[in-house]
Amino acid sequence: MSSKYESNLQLLKNNDEELLNYLKAKFPVFHNSNFFFRDFQYGIRSFLEKKEIKASYQTAEKLAEEMAKYFEGKNLFIKINHQAWKINKQEFVTASPGDPF
Repeated sequence: MSSKYESNLQLLKNNDEELLNYLKAKFPVFHNSNFFFRDFQYGIRSFLEKKEIKASYQTAEKLAEEMAKYFEGKNLFIKINHQAWKINKQEFVTASPGDPF
């Protein structure tokens, strides 16, 4: 892997809370909700673009794979299958089911 890739991965890990909050703002991410790999991949790509970092489709895919393992290790993502996780973050609990707004 390139040093640029490694620095982007480290940036994501160092800003994991910011990344999760960004994803929550962009996607329907709630405690116990399902979250899909492609949403995660595009969310990471968009997050990096907000920080003026360009990431190719393939790079974002690899970063999503690594970050998924990282979040699984922190017990924030609970793997359902190779394309989806359940979100395990109490701070993302909704007050009532349905529309969060």
